[in-house]
Amino acid sequence: MDEHRAAPGTVTGPAPVPAPAPEDRLVGRDAELARLFRTVDSRTADPAAEAGPVLVLTGDAGTGKSALLDSAARRAAARGTRVLRACGSESEADLAFSALHQLLRPVRAEADALPPGQRAALHDALGTGQAGASPDPLLTGLAVLGLLSALGERGPVLAVLDDAQWCDRASLDALAFAARRLAEEPVTVLVGARTGDRLPGFDRQVPVLTLGPLDDAAAHRLLDLQPRRPAGRTRARILDQAGGNPLALAELTRAAADSESGLAAGEPPSAGPLPLTGRLERLFAARLPGLPSRTTRALLLLAAMDTADHAAVPAGLPHVEDDAWLPAEQAGLVRRTGRDTRFRHPLVRAAVYHAAPFDARRDAHRALAGMLPDAPDRRAWHLAAASVRPDAAVSAELERTADRARRRGGHAAAAKALQRAAELAPRRTDAARLLVEAAGAAVFTGDLAWVEELAAAARARTDDPALLATAATHAGRLATLTVRHSVVFSRLAGAAEELAVAQPADALDLLAGAAVVRFYSGEEHQRHRIEDILRRVPEHAPASHDWLRAWIRAVSAPGAGRPQLLRALTASMAEAEHRPGRLTALAVMAWVLDETPQAARAFDAAFDRWESREPLPEGLGGAAAWTYVELGRWGQAREVCARMAAVGATAGLDHAVACAAAVDAVVLAHQGDAAAARARAADALALIDPLESRSVTVYARRALGAAAAAEGAYDTAYDQLRAAFTADGAPLHYHASCRALADLAAAAVRSGRREEAHAVVERCARTLEEHASPRLRALLSRARALLAAPEDAEPYFRAALAEPVLAYWPFERAQALLDLAEWLRRRRRIAEARPLLAEALETFRRLGARPWIDRARTESRAAGLDVTAPAPDALAELSPQQQQIVGLAARGLTNREIGEKLFLSPRTVGSHLYRSFPKLGITARSQLRDLVEGALHGAC
Repeated sequence: MDEHRAAPGTVTGPAPVPAPAPEDRLVGRDAELARLFRTVDSRTADPAAEAGPVLVLTGDAGTGKSALLDSAARRAAARGTRVLRACGSESEADLAFSALHQLLRPVRAEADALPPGQRAALHDALGTGQAGASPDPLLTGLAVLGLLSALGERGPVLAVLDDAQWCDRASLDALAFAARRLAEEPVTVLVGARTGDRLPGFDRQVPVLTLGPLDDAAAHRLLDLQPRRPAGRTRARILDQAGGNPLALAELTRAAADSESGLAAGEPPSAGPLPLTGRLERLFAARLPGLPSRTTRALLLLAAMDTADHAAVPAGLPHVEDDAWLPAEQAGLVRRTGRDTRFRHPLVRAAVYHAAPFDARRDAHRALAGMLPDAPDRRAWHLAAASVRPDAAVSAELERTADRARRRGGHAAAAKALQRAAELAPRRTDAARLLVEAAGAAVFTGDLAWVEELAAAARARTDDPALLATAATHAGRLATLTVRHSVVFSRLAGAAEELAVAQPADALDLLAGAAVVRFYSGEEHQRHRIEDILRRVPEHAPASHDWLRAWIRAVSAPGAGRPQLLRALTASMAEAEHRPGRLTALAVMAWVLDETPQAARAFDAAFDRWESREPLPEGLGGAAAWTYVELGRWGQAREVCARMAAVGATAGLDHAVACAAAVDAVVLAHQGDAAAARARAADALALIDPLESRSVTVYARRALGAAAAAEGAYDTAYDQLRAAFTADGAPLHYHASCRALADLAAAAVRSGRREEAHAVVERCARTLEEHASPRLRALLSRARALLAAPEDAEPYFRAALAEPVLAYWPFERAQALLDLAEWLRRRRRIAEARPLLAEALETFRRLGARPWIDRARTESRAAGLDVTAPAPDALAELSPQQQQIVGLAARGLTNREIGEKLFLSPRTVGSHLYRSFPKLGITARSQLRDLVEGALHGAC
């Protein structure tokens, strides 16, 4: 931890270390301290204040991050705020949930009030549960959110995470998940980290306060506060070498004073900037010679142990009051708090540890391992640190540690343990196997570079084709969810090509990943490459993978051989009834083939039976959301998007987040919230390369087009929808673009671009030829009807509505009904138009498609239908999230149930409802159902 008070603990003789200086003696950090205080104070007074719930404090070692965090924490505690604290440690970075354990240890008992699933997930993460299958990391994050929210109901809470660059990944993921959802809570999170270190989850859209060097005036004031003020040339050299770093100013002053007193060798460096991680550590290490051997041994044990070891090995170190600590305390190396002994700064710990000979460090780790018989994970890591050559027993202990970490959801910790186990495995074959397993665990961290590093290390140790194929599959599975589609496709296809004949099953697994990339990218040459490799895979082997062969063809080229693909889909669905993973894959296939009802049944069945979902979205995870959008289950679609976005954000998978944002934007546009739709579409486009991810590009353009049309801006709508096609009118994406043809035609008619749109529609019709699904044929017919001369339009309208399957896409059918009704009314065939208008209006009302409700109501009045003007729609005044929460509450869900669906805390849900009730003119939750149903009926 960083401190730069006026020489805290600094002595020039055998005097005791003074207590830390009060906050008013922090030098040169008034503005930064005020910023921290404002953040905490504003959240305490008003959780919805403009200041966000999270602030990250960054700076180099010694700039004072810990001193500032300490001051904020003490002040908050004095004002009645509950303060939770944790500090990262280099040696604990490989222990899953170690930082979370520190942070929540004082309130762990209060987790018993959480819902059963969240309670179990949190206990499993903290190692106090009965971990079975790997817990859903979102459930763990939701449990942390729920616990912080529950604490916030009793009073303000401040969570302080220091040295976060050394916190384990599992803890950071869980805390970041919770922190992003604290906007409505009286909870503040302050995070301290070294400059330049990436903090997963806290590295985007989080306010950052960076500590720079002190200015000259502040540096001089700090030197004046030292016990022995430097002067003259020594002062100038200290100022020059420290470069405004507070810790360096204090420690170089101490070194100069010790040098003058003959208590330490050397003096401050004479020239050049001060590299803190080198020379400053050596300044600390210079105090070690001459310390009693008992003190030196105690210091080394303290440096080698984890913070959690302090409680586990009380007999392994001298008691806090033991005289063995006094020389180290007098040298300014440690601080005794009355409860335990701690190093004054992480650099002190590093100096003590690295100044010791390797044999001494090894003996320290062995000693600590012997003191930890009941802490197998920490014991394993200490044994590993003491190992200098391959050791099968230690490797096996680390492998067991990895297994325990995986069961708790600590995938990063598991991967690190397996990686170290591989380094200690005596046999290359075992090392390769462990590295491949490590790659499989690392997949769930979202760190593609690490997965590829592990896979490369495995390749260097084995030529076993099965292991190599598995390694490639692990890397491919994660890579498909990133935005590097061209590179990823090349790797997957190349590996599949090599294995096509000798290992057809592995080749098909790799090709399935390539097909996902092909879908996302929309690159035509990728389709040809997939088809070429498929031809090389023997048709007869393996029979168990026949379904996957059909799946690859459907995803990469759904129009080719559609009847055969449908037969394969039907046969495979029957076999997958009790295999949720297979069922979701086949649901994707059904959606791609426009068999949306079948896709929905499969998704529903898989989600109902699959209690332990993987912590990463599967390839084409947006298919479930699109399925529900197309069937008119828009609320459910948005719930799927919320989960997909939460998982993708936690794992750092931009493409998954972009997919969720694009689908969400389409729903919002259909509901008439144009501003929110544009924001979500912009989020999606900002995360992807439009040439690498044509599918998301097209979805976002469709959303932007629908949002513009909802506002009557048809020129803008046409431009956005036209961007879903190439300059010569070809589909930009082979699946996503053609489903926008009817909307393009509608915008073209209203913006005077009929001729240009006609060329696009006919160009796509030639591309589709006889391969179009019934749904696509209906959309083509509707587009042609809209673009045709008025006297020629009716057959096309009738053809669109003659497709019986169009009923499965209620929004598209209602649009076609309204278009035909408008055409009929203009032909003065009003009697024929009226039933079509009534049906269209009822569908739009049921879906909550407000722009279309208004348009259908206007047309109905023109047709002479008695459409009573409704009362002002209070629901329309709510934000999209409030509408979603109100809708779920109207269905009878509790705040906790709503929170679990939308990944919000119960308190946040309650806050939204509290603010919604006055807008809705109600006072009780029991009134919601009638109000929501009445609003929908009133729309007609």
